[in-house]
Parts: sequence; structure tokens; C-alpha cells
Amino acid sequence: MIGWLRHHKHALAAALRRLGAQALATCLTALAMGVAISLPSGLYLGLENLSRVAGELPAQPEISLFLDTGASAGQKQAIAARLRQPDIAQARFVPKDEALAALSASQDLTDITAGLMENPLPDAWVVRPRDASRASLVQLSGSLGKLSGVADTHLDSQWAERLQAALAIGRTVVWVLGGLFAIALIAISGNAIRAQVLARRDEILVSRLIGATDRHIRRPFLYLGALQGLFGGLAAGGVLAVAGTILREPVEHLATLYGSTFHLLPPDGAEIAAVLGLSALFGWLGAWLSVTRSLHRVETARWNH
Repeated sequence: MIGWLRHHKHALAAALRRLGAQALATCLTALAMGVAISLPSGLYLGLENLSRVAGELPAQPEISLFLDTGASAGQKQAIAARLRQPDIAQARFVPKDEALAALSASQDLTDITAGLMENPLPDAWVVRPRDASRASLVQLSGSLGKLSGVADTHLDSQWAERLQAALAIGRTVVWVLGGLFAIALIAISGNAIRAQVLARRDEILVSRLIGATDRHIRRPFLYLGALQGLFGGLAAGGVLAVAGTILREPVEHLATLYGSTFHLLPPDGAEIAAVLGLSALFGWLGAWLSVTRSLHRVETARWNH
């Protein structure tokens, strides 16, 4: 066990020395990997922030009924009786004065609403149907809109449903892009390791002559690929940090215009660890594929000579 750990320690030290000896090439390779990793990672973070916005929306669709300003007491009672039927899970009456006060508070329109001679908003009901299927919602909204004394109806959360559908498509795109850029990461790491193997062809041949196994020869290159992938993940973190710094102020300004306190959230520790771990894994995999193929070619060339 001690000998096995010693071999791995020497292989890791050799990989670090090789990276340090070619600092510029190491930085360029890490930057190329970082850009490849940052694209799907950035899209994932954007979707997570949008999902947070969507999560603050009503969990179930609601139908808003706006009453006619001239609706009689009998019409209002008939509407209230209709909303107590079994197909309605919950119904909440919103007086026009309450609606105006909420609008003034949420949109900071106190100065404007204070100058109004009368309240322009109608009384309303906010209805939550028992059946949240799309067909049932449309049918119920149409039937409620035909009630006497109802001026208009509005199916709330419709745009939220569309947002959720768009987010589902976006998550699929993230997985597809992640797979494509994982292949690119393996290719970048493989090409870098292949150059290292070819540069040390004579050294590998000598190692073979003195009895070194493929596993012993391959080990430093595998550490080299894993370290390159790890540095690529760190470079991706730097790219995303710069992008987040640039976008933070414009996004918060846009949210303020809509009366929201939304702000971009950075990745958490688990997400950072996942990116670094996967980037190191794909770097290791690219190195394994490249060095295995290169060793086979070296061995073939040795036997041909």
C-alpha cells in the first residue's frame, strides 16, 4: 500500500513539474477548456435563476373576474353563489379600494393615485379552480365570463406555464450542450496529452526496455490530464465570475424597473464541486484515451523496427 501511494505521489509530482515547465501552454489549454465549460455552465446558472423567478409565481393557475362598475347587488350575489360551486377550490373577493392600495404600494405609484378623482379599478374575484388542466381552465374562464355583471376575465399564470415549458426546453439544451462540450473537453485534453507522449517517445521506449508496465507509464499522463481539466474548471469559474460581475448591475436595474428585488445568485458549493469534478474527470478520460492509443502506436513502431 505504501509503495502504491509512493508511485502515485511521484506521478502527481511529475505531472505538476511538466505543467510548470510549460506554463504558457498550460494556461492556454486551461483557458480553452474554461471557455468550453463556461458555456453550458453559464446557461445552467441562467436557467436556475429563471427557475427561482418562476418558483415565486402562483403554484396553481388562477382566474381573475373583473366586475362591471354598474353591476347590481343581485348580480354580485349571483356571481358569489356561482363561485361557491364544487368546481371552484377557492374564491377571494378583492374590493377596488384594496386593489388600488396594493397597486400603489407595489409599483410606487402613490403620487399618481393620490391625484385621482375616483378609483378607476373595478371590484374583482380571484378564483382558483379545482381542476387545473388547460382545457378545464379555458372552459371555466369562458363560462364565468358570460355571467351577468362580469366585465372581463383573465386567466392568470398562463405566461408562467409558458415559462416553465421554456425552462424545460432550456434544461434539455443544457444537457445536449453539456454532452457536446464534454466531448470537446476530452478532445482538448487528449490532444494536449498526445503531444506530451510524442515528445517523450524515446523516454517511453527506454522505460519499456527496463520493464515498465503500461500502467506505470500511463499514470503521470493521467494525472496531467486530470490537472488540466481541473485548471479548466477553475478557468471556467473565473469566466463566469467576470460575466456575473458585468451582468449583475444591468439585471438588478431591470428588476427594479419591474418593482422586483431579484438579483443573480452565484453557484453554490455543490455546483462548483460538480463542475470541478466533472472537468477533472473528462480531462482524465481524454488523457487515458490519448495515452493508450499513443502507447499502442509506440509499441507498434518499436516492433516494426
